[in-house]
Amino acid sequence: MVSHSELRKLFCSADAVCFDVDSTVIREEGIDELAKFCGVEDAVSEMTRRAMGGAVPFKAALTERLALIQPSREQVQRLIAEHPPHLTPGIRELVSRLQERNVQVFLISGGFRSIVEHVASRLNIPSTNVFANRLKFYFNGEYAGFDEMQPTAESGGKGKVIKLLKEKFHFKKIVMIGDGATDMEACPPADVFIGFGGNVIRQQVKDNAEWYITDFVELLGELEE
Repeated sequence: MVSHSELRKLFCSADAVCFDVDSTVIREEGIDELAKFCGVEDAVSEMTRRAMGGAVPFKAALTERLALIQPSREQVQRLIAEHPPHLTPGIRELVSRLQERNVQVFLISGGFRSIVEHVASRLNIPSTNVFANRLKFYFNGEYAGFDEMQPTAESGGKGKVIKLLKEKFHFKKIVMIGDGATDMEACPPADVFIGFGGNVIRQQVKDNAEWYITDFVELLGELEE
């Protein structure tokens, strides 16, 4: 067990901070919003709940949900234009403060790159710092599956991304922040995991995270001290 003061020190001296996106950086679950927009909300949100609890392998849950939604390119674009995701209070300030300290900020998401890149642009995070799943479309814009080669397309994918970041950039200390089981599993290779319950509380994460917060103000406070 690492003491809380050691965890705080690690957070304040991190080279890179990686955020989950759905229910962490934004208030919604992107795939549920897409399902609602495409008229299959109930069936998909039940699958999301099971996947987030760790009961179903991630890739299987993603495949099943997308097969139900069948989102076209136009529907994804309209969703972003008409119902842009809501940023979680405090995230803009926290990302900005980290960047001022020359900390690299990454978004690692099991959601969709088109939506996550939109979020990244609002937070001044370069698209090269985004790791998410890519939807595929036919020439006519109809849904054609997703890129199964992305590390984020399967269970354990976030840990694979963090391992890759350490190898590529030689980061000594990486912090992972997120609400779900897939985020917690990324530590190790992440050096610290901070559970976030500001939008939704996942009991498994709350019970097992060494550091659990419900407001980004707490992390901002750590950086100000």
